[in-house]
Amino acid sequence: MKLYNLISMLIFTIIVTTACHNHKNSEHAQHDEKSHADEIVFTKMQQQKTEFETETVIVEPFGAIIRTSAQILPSQGDEKIVTAKANGVVVFSAEHTAVGKAVNAEQNLFSIESSGLADNDFNIKYHQAENEYERTKKEYERKKELAKDKIVSEVDLLKAQTEYANAENVYNSLRKNFSGGRQVIKSPISGFITKTLVRNGEYVEGGQPVLIVSQNRNLLIKADLSPKYFSALNGIISANIRVMNTNKIYSLDELNGKILSFGKSVDVANPLIPVVFQVSNDVGLLSGSIVEMYIKTVTNQQAITVPNQAIIEEMGSYFVFVELTPESFEKRTVTKGATDGLRTEIKEGLSAGEKIVSKGAILIKLAQSAGELDSHSGHAH
Repeated sequence: MKLYNLISMLIFTIIVTTACHNHKNSEHAQHDEKSHADEIVFTKMQQQKTEFETETVIVEPFGAIIRTSAQILPSQGDEKIVTAKANGVVVFSAEHTAVGKAVNAEQNLFSIESSGLADNDFNIKYHQAENEYERTKKEYERKKELAKDKIVSEVDLLKAQTEYANAENVYNSLRKNFSGGRQVIKSPISGFITKTLVRNGEYVEGGQPVLIVSQNRNLLIKADLSPKYFSALNGIISANIRVMNTNKIYSLDELNGKILSFGKSVDVANPLIPVVFQVSNDVGLLSGSIVEMYIKTVTNQQAITVPNQAIIEEMGSYFVFVELTPESFEKRTVTKGATDGLRTEIKEGLSAGEKIVSKGAILIKLAQSAGELDSHSGHAH
Protein backbone atom coordinates (compact mmCIF):
# COMPACT_ATOMS: atom_id res chain seq x y z
CA MET A 1 0.00 0.00 0.00
CA LYS A 2 2.82 2.38 0.89
CA LEU A 3 4.60 1.53 -2.38
CA TYR A 4 1.42 2.25 -4.33
CA ASN A 5 1.02 5.65 -2.70
CA LEU A 6 4.65 6.54 -3.42
CA ILE A 7 4.29 5.67 -7.10
CA SER A 8 1.10 7.72 -7.36
CA MET A 9 2.75 10.82 -5.88
CA LEU A 10 5.72 10.46 -8.24
CA ILE A 11 3.46 10.29 -11.28
CA PHE A 12 1.50 13.37 -10.11
CA THR A 13 4.74 15.35 -9.64
CA ILE A 14 5.92 14.51 -13.14
CA ILE A 15 2.58 15.59 -14.67
CA VAL A 16 2.58 18.95 -12.80
CA THR A 17 6.23 19.66 -13.65
CA THR A 18 5.65 18.93 -17.34
CA ALA A 19 2.57 21.17 -17.46
CA CYS A 20 4.43 24.07 -15.85
CA HIS A 21 7.35 23.65 -18.23
CA ASN A 22 5.03 23.67 -21.27
CA HIS A 23 3.23 26.77 -19.94
CA LYS A 24 6.55 28.63 -19.55
CA ASN A 25 7.64 27.67 -23.06
CA SER A 26 4.32 28.94 -24.39
CA GLU A 27 4.73 32.29 -22.59
CA HIS A 28 8.30 32.64 -23.88
CA ALA A 29 7.17 31.94 -27.44
CA GLN A 30 4.39 34.50 -27.18
CA HIS A 31 6.81 37.11 -25.77
CA ASP A 32 9.36 36.36 -28.50
CA GLU A 33 6.66 36.65 -31.17
CA LYS A 34 5.48 39.99 -29.72
CA SER A 35 9.08 41.22 -29.60
CA HIS A 36 9.56 40.43 -33.29
CA ALA A 37 6.22 41.97 -34.21
CA ASP A 38 7.30 45.36 -32.78
CA GLU A 39 10.50 45.43 -34.83
CA ILE A 40 10.80 46.75 -38.36
CA VAL A 41 13.66 45.32 -40.35
CA PHE A 42 15.45 47.58 -42.81
CA THR A 43 18.55 45.85 -44.07
CA LYS A 44 21.90 47.44 -44.88
CA MET A 45 21.29 46.72 -48.53
CA GLN A 46 17.98 48.59 -48.40
CA GLN A 47 19.62 51.47 -46.53
CA GLN A 48 22.32 51.82 -49.17
CA LYS A 49 19.72 52.13 -51.93
CA THR A 50 17.96 55.10 -50.29
CA GLU A 51 18.75 58.39 -48.59
CA PHE A 52 19.07 56.90 -45.15
CA GLU A 53 20.87 58.25 -42.10
CA THR A 54 20.79 57.83 -38.34
CA GLU A 55 21.98 60.04 -35.52
CA THR A 56 22.51 59.70 -31.80
CA VAL A 57 20.11 61.62 -29.59
CA ILE A 58 21.82 64.33 -27.54
CA VAL A 59 20.75 67.12 -25.22
CA GLU A 60 21.66 70.54 -26.62
CA PRO A 61 20.80 74.24 -26.13
CA PHE A 62 17.38 75.04 -27.55
CA GLY A 63 15.79 78.34 -26.62
CA ALA A 64 12.66 80.27 -27.43
CA ILE A 65 11.76 80.40 -31.12
CA ILE A 66 9.92 83.39 -32.59
CA ARG A 67 7.92 82.17 -35.58
CA THR A 68 6.73 84.88 -37.95
CA SER A 69 6.31 85.87 -41.58
CA ALA A 70 8.68 88.36 -43.24
CA GLN A 71 9.17 90.11 -46.55
CA ILE A 72 12.25 90.07 -48.76
CA LEU A 73 13.34 93.58 -49.78
CA PRO A 74 16.18 94.95 -51.91
CA SER A 75 19.23 96.12 -50.01
CA GLN A 76 20.32 99.74 -50.10
CA GLY A 77 22.80 100.23 -52.92
CA ASP A 78 21.62 97.03 -54.57
CA GLU A 79 18.81 98.78 -56.40
CA LYS A 80 18.80 101.82 -58.70
CA ILE A 81 15.83 103.87 -59.86
CA VAL A 82 16.32 105.03 -63.45
CA THR A 83 14.76 108.41 -64.18
CA ALA A 84 13.96 110.46 -67.27
CA LYS A 85 16.58 113.12 -68.01
CA ALA A 86 14.16 115.45 -69.78
CA ASN A 87 10.49 115.94 -70.55
CA GLY A 88 9.09 113.78 -73.32
CA VAL A 89 7.48 110.50 -74.32
CA VAL A 90 8.99 107.23 -73.10
CA VAL A 91 9.88 104.75 -75.82
CA PHE A 92 10.70 101.30 -74.45
CA SER A 93 12.56 98.60 -76.28
CA ALA A 94 10.56 95.42 -75.69
CA GLU A 95 13.74 93.39 -76.03
CA HIS A 96 15.65 95.24 -73.32
CA THR A 97 13.07 96.44 -70.82
CA ALA A 98 10.92 93.43 -69.99
CA VAL A 99 10.62 92.77 -66.25
CA GLY A 100 13.17 90.16 -65.24
CA LYS A 101 15.47 90.97 -68.15
CA ALA A 102 19.18 90.97 -67.33
CA VAL A 103 20.97 94.18 -68.26
CA ASN A 104 24.57 95.38 -68.23
CA ALA A 105 25.91 98.67 -66.96
CA GLU A 106 25.68 101.38 -69.66
CA GLN A 107 23.24 99.30 -71.69
CA ASN A 108 20.47 101.28 -73.42
CA LEU A 109 17.18 100.90 -71.55
CA PHE A 110 14.76 103.36 -73.13
CA SER A 111 14.65 106.69 -74.90
CA ILE A 112 12.80 109.97 -74.44
CA GLU A 113 11.15 111.35 -77.57
CA SER A 114 10.44 115.09 -77.39
CA SER A 115 10.00 116.02 -81.07
CA GLY A 116 7.09 118.37 -81.58
CA LEU A 117 6.98 119.63 -78.00
CA ALA A 118 6.91 123.44 -78.15
CA ASP A 119 9.07 124.11 -75.11
CA ASN A 120 10.95 120.86 -74.63
CA ASP A 121 11.94 119.61 -78.06
CA PHE A 122 15.14 117.71 -77.31
CA ASN A 123 16.36 118.02 -80.90
CA ILE A 124 16.19 121.79 -80.65
CA LYS A 125 18.02 121.78 -77.30
CA TYR A 126 20.68 119.49 -78.65
CA HIS A 127 21.34 121.64 -81.71
CA GLN A 128 21.31 124.78 -79.60
CA ALA A 129 23.91 123.26 -77.32
CA GLU A 130 25.96 122.16 -80.33
CA ASN A 131 25.87 125.66 -81.85
CA GLU A 132 26.76 127.28 -78.54
CA TYR A 133 29.67 124.89 -78.15
CA GLU A 134 31.01 125.72 -81.63
CA ARG A 135 30.56 129.46 -81.06
CA THR A 136 32.32 129.57 -77.69
CA LYS A 137 35.09 127.35 -78.97
CA LYS A 138 35.86 129.67 -81.88
CA GLU A 139 35.61 132.75 -79.67
CA TYR A 140 38.00 131.29 -77.15
CA GLU A 141 40.51 130.24 -79.82
CA ARG A 142 40.31 133.73 -81.41
CA LYS A 143 40.94 135.53 -78.14
CA LYS A 144 43.66 133.09 -77.24
CA GLU A 145 45.61 134.15 -80.36
CA LEU A 146 44.95 137.83 -79.74
CA ALA A 147 46.12 137.51 -76.17
CA LYS A 148 49.57 136.57 -77.45
CA ASP A 149 49.91 140.09 -78.88
CA LYS A 150 48.34 141.68 -75.78
CA ILE A 151 45.32 142.75 -77.83
CA VAL A 152 42.94 140.90 -75.46
CA SER A 153 43.23 141.23 -71.72
CA GLU A 154 43.65 138.23 -69.44
CA VAL A 155 40.19 138.90 -67.95
CA ASP A 156 38.51 138.68 -71.37
CA LEU A 157 40.46 135.52 -72.22
CA LEU A 158 39.49 133.87 -68.92
CA LYS A 159 35.84 134.77 -69.49
CA ALA A 160 35.92 133.24 -72.99
CA GLN A 161 37.60 130.13 -71.64
CA THR A 162 34.93 129.69 -68.94
CA GLU A 163 32.08 130.11 -71.43
CA TYR A 164 33.69 127.56 -73.73
CA ALA A 165 34.17 125.03 -70.89
CA ASN A 166 30.54 125.38 -69.77
CA ALA A 167 29.19 125.01 -73.30
CA GLU A 168 31.40 121.97 -73.88
CA ASN A 169 30.09 120.25 -70.72
CA VAL A 170 26.45 120.84 -71.73
CA TYR A 171 27.04 119.65 -75.27
CA ASN A 172 28.95 116.52 -74.23
CA SER A 173 26.28 115.62 -71.70
CA LEU A 174 23.54 115.89 -74.31
CA ARG A 175 25.57 114.16 -76.99
CA LYS A 176 26.31 111.22 -74.70
CA ASN A 177 22.60 110.45 -74.35
CA PHE A 178 21.43 111.59 -77.77
CA SER A 179 20.91 109.17 -80.64
CA GLY A 180 18.66 109.22 -83.68
CA GLY A 181 16.90 112.35 -82.52
CA ARG A 182 16.12 110.89 -79.07
CA GLN A 183 17.59 111.05 -75.60
CA VAL A 184 18.84 107.56 -74.72
CA ILE A 185 18.79 106.44 -71.07
CA LYS A 186 21.29 103.76 -70.00
CA SER A 187 21.43 101.39 -67.07
CA PRO A 188 23.59 102.68 -64.18
CA ILE A 189 24.42 99.15 -62.97
CA SER A 190 24.41 95.55 -64.10
CA GLY A 191 21.43 93.59 -62.80
CA PHE A 192 17.82 92.78 -63.57
CA ILE A 193 14.84 94.97 -64.39
CA THR A 194 12.51 94.45 -61.45
CA LYS A 195 9.77 96.98 -62.17
CA THR A 196 8.59 99.46 -64.79
CA LEU A 197 6.85 102.53 -63.38
CA VAL A 198 5.37 104.03 -66.59
CA ARG A 199 3.78 102.67 -69.76
CA ASN A 200 5.35 102.72 -73.18
CA GLY A 201 4.40 105.98 -74.92
CA GLU A 202 3.57 107.78 -71.68
CA TYR A 203 4.65 111.41 -71.22
CA VAL A 204 7.15 111.96 -68.40
CA GLU A 205 8.96 114.92 -66.94
CA GLY A 206 12.64 115.24 -66.22
CA GLY A 207 13.54 113.47 -62.96
CA GLN A 208 10.49 111.21 -63.00
CA PRO A 209 11.22 107.50 -62.12
CA VAL A 210 10.75 105.23 -65.12
CA LEU A 211 12.01 101.78 -64.07
CA ILE A 212 14.01 99.97 -61.39
CA VAL A 213 17.16 97.91 -61.89
CA SER A 214 18.30 95.62 -59.09
CA GLN A 215 21.43 93.54 -58.75
CA ASN A 216 19.49 91.09 -56.57
CA ARG A 217 22.79 90.27 -54.88
CA ASN A 218 22.20 91.43 -51.30
CA LEU A 219 18.72 91.41 -49.84
CA LEU A 220 17.00 92.50 -46.67
CA ILE A 221 14.44 90.37 -44.81
CA LYS A 222 12.08 92.43 -42.68
CA ALA A 223 9.85 90.91 -40.00
CA ASP A 224 7.31 92.85 -37.92
CA LEU A 225 7.01 91.44 -34.41
CA SER A 226 4.64 91.97 -31.51
CA PRO A 227 6.01 94.21 -28.72
CA LYS A 228 5.83 91.20 -26.37
CA TYR A 229 9.05 89.94 -27.97
CA PHE A 230 10.97 93.19 -27.36
CA SER A 231 12.94 91.87 -24.38
CA ALA A 232 14.17 88.90 -26.44
CA LEU A 233 15.40 90.91 -29.45
CA ASN A 234 18.81 91.68 -27.95
CA GLY A 235 19.30 87.92 -27.67
CA ILE A 236 18.71 87.03 -31.33
CA ILE A 237 21.54 84.74 -32.42
CA SER A 238 20.32 83.32 -35.73
CA ALA A 239 17.28 82.49 -37.83
CA ASN A 240 16.02 79.93 -40.31
CA ILE A 241 14.11 81.03 -43.40
CA ARG A 242 11.51 78.90 -45.16
CA VAL A 243 10.78 79.86 -48.78
CA MET A 244 7.06 79.25 -49.13
CA ASN A 245 6.89 78.51 -52.85
CA THR A 246 9.56 75.80 -52.58
CA ASN A 247 9.38 74.88 -48.86
CA LYS A 248 13.18 74.97 -48.78
CA ILE A 249 14.69 76.11 -45.49
CA TYR A 250 17.95 78.02 -45.22
CA SER A 251 19.83 78.99 -42.09
CA LEU A 252 21.11 82.53 -41.69
CA ASP A 253 24.67 81.14 -41.79
CA GLU A 254 24.01 79.43 -45.14
CA LEU A 255 22.97 82.79 -46.60
CA ASN A 256 25.97 84.57 -45.05
CA GLY A 257 23.38 86.63 -43.19
CA LYS A 258 23.28 88.80 -40.10
CA ILE A 259 20.81 90.84 -38.10
CA LEU A 260 21.03 94.53 -39.05
CA SER A 261 18.64 96.23 -36.66
CA PHE A 262 15.41 96.12 -34.73
CA GLY A 263 13.01 98.88 -33.71
CA LYS A 264 13.31 100.52 -30.32
CA SER A 265 9.83 102.01 -30.19
CA VAL A 266 6.29 101.64 -31.55
CA ASP A 267 3.42 104.02 -32.20
CA VAL A 268 -0.33 103.84 -32.67
CA ALA A 269 -0.08 103.84 -36.48
CA ASN A 270 2.41 100.96 -36.45
CA PRO A 271 2.33 98.99 -33.17
CA LEU A 272 4.78 96.33 -34.40
CA ILE A 273 8.55 96.17 -34.00
CA PRO A 274 10.53 95.86 -37.27
CA VAL A 275 13.44 93.42 -37.25
CA VAL A 276 15.74 93.52 -40.29
CA PHE A 277 18.21 90.87 -41.46
CA GLN A 278 20.64 91.06 -44.38
CA VAL A 279 21.45 88.01 -46.53
CA SER A 280 23.44 87.20 -49.65
CA ASN A 281 21.18 86.02 -52.43
CA ASP A 282 23.08 82.96 -53.63
CA VAL A 283 19.98 80.73 -53.71
CA GLY A 284 17.62 82.73 -55.95
CA LEU A 285 15.44 84.47 -53.36
CA LEU A 286 12.76 86.65 -54.91
CA SER A 287 12.66 90.28 -53.83
CA GLY A 288 9.18 91.27 -52.69
CA SER A 289 8.12 87.73 -51.76
CA ILE A 290 6.97 86.55 -48.32
CA VAL A 291 8.93 83.96 -46.33
CA GLU A 292 8.43 82.25 -42.99
CA MET A 293 11.07 82.89 -40.33
CA TYR A 294 12.08 81.01 -37.20
CA ILE A 295 14.08 83.53 -35.17
CA LYS A 296 16.37 81.87 -32.62
CA THR A 297 17.31 83.52 -29.33
CA VAL A 298 20.11 82.87 -26.86
CA THR A 299 19.20 80.49 -24.03
CA ASN A 300 20.44 78.42 -21.12
CA GLN A 301 17.72 75.82 -21.67
CA GLN A 302 18.64 72.31 -22.78
CA ALA A 303 16.45 69.98 -24.80
CA ILE A 304 16.44 66.86 -26.95
CA THR A 305 15.88 67.77 -30.59
CA VAL A 306 15.59 65.75 -33.79
CA PRO A 307 15.54 66.74 -37.48
CA ASN A 308 12.04 67.62 -38.65
CA GLN A 309 12.18 64.92 -41.32
CA ALA A 310 12.75 62.30 -38.62
CA ILE A 311 9.22 62.87 -37.28
CA ILE A 312 6.32 61.04 -38.91
CA GLU A 313 2.68 61.95 -38.32
CA GLU A 314 0.00 59.27 -38.24
CA MET A 315 -3.62 59.93 -37.27
CA GLY A 316 -2.73 62.97 -35.18
CA SER A 317 0.14 61.26 -33.35
CA TYR A 318 3.84 61.72 -33.94
CA PHE A 319 6.56 59.12 -33.85
CA VAL A 320 10.18 58.42 -34.77
CA PHE A 321 12.04 55.23 -35.59
CA VAL A 322 14.53 54.16 -32.91
CA GLU A 323 17.38 51.85 -33.88
CA LEU A 324 17.41 48.53 -32.01
CA THR A 325 20.14 46.94 -34.12
CA PRO A 326 21.81 48.26 -37.28
CA GLU A 327 19.05 46.56 -39.30
CA SER A 328 15.99 46.71 -37.02
CA PHE A 329 13.99 49.67 -35.73
CA GLU A 330 11.19 50.41 -33.32
CA LYS A 331 8.34 52.82 -34.00
CA ARG A 332 8.30 55.17 -30.98
CA THR A 333 5.55 57.68 -30.14
CA VAL A 334 6.91 61.10 -29.12
CA THR A 335 5.57 64.43 -27.86
CA LYS A 336 6.70 67.44 -29.87
CA GLY A 337 7.70 70.86 -28.61
CA ALA A 338 8.85 73.96 -30.48
CA THR A 339 10.60 73.88 -33.85
CA ASP A 340 13.18 76.16 -35.45
CA GLY A 341 12.19 75.02 -38.92
CA LEU A 342 14.98 72.46 -39.16
CA ARG A 343 14.85 70.66 -35.79
CA THR A 344 12.04 70.02 -33.33
CA GLU A 345 12.16 69.68 -29.56
CA ILE A 346 11.06 66.28 -28.22
CA LYS A 347 9.49 66.61 -24.78
CA GLU A 348 8.69 62.92 -24.21
CA GLY A 349 9.51 59.59 -25.85
CA LEU A 350 13.29 59.77 -26.34
CA SER A 351 16.36 59.62 -24.14
CA ALA A 352 19.87 60.86 -24.71
CA GLY A 353 22.11 58.17 -26.19
CA GLU A 354 19.42 56.45 -28.24
CA LYS A 355 19.89 56.34 -31.99
CA ILE A 356 17.10 57.41 -34.34
CA VAL A 357 16.51 57.45 -38.09
CA SER A 358 17.26 61.07 -39.05
CA LYS A 359 16.75 60.70 -42.80
CA GLY A 360 14.59 58.14 -44.59
CA ALA A 361 11.99 57.58 -41.85
CA ILE A 362 9.15 58.06 -44.31
CA LEU A 363 10.55 55.26 -46.48
CA ILE A 364 10.35 52.80 -43.60
CA LYS A 365 6.79 53.89 -42.86
CA LEU A 366 5.67 53.59 -46.47
CA ALA A 367 7.34 50.22 -46.92
CA GLN A 368 5.77 48.91 -43.72
CA SER A 369 2.32 50.22 -44.65
CA ALA A 370 2.55 48.64 -48.10
CA GLY A 371 3.56 45.31 -46.59
CA GLU A 372 6.79 45.29 -48.55
CA LEU A 373 8.93 44.49 -45.53
CA ASP A 374 9.03 41.09 -43.85
CA SER A 375 9.53 41.69 -40.14
CA HIS A 376 11.63 38.47 -39.85
CA SER A 377 13.75 38.57 -43.00
CA GLY A 378 17.35 39.51 -42.52
CA HIS A 379 17.03 39.61 -38.74
CA ALA A 380 20.17 38.58 -36.93
CA HIS A 381 19.58 36.58 -33.73
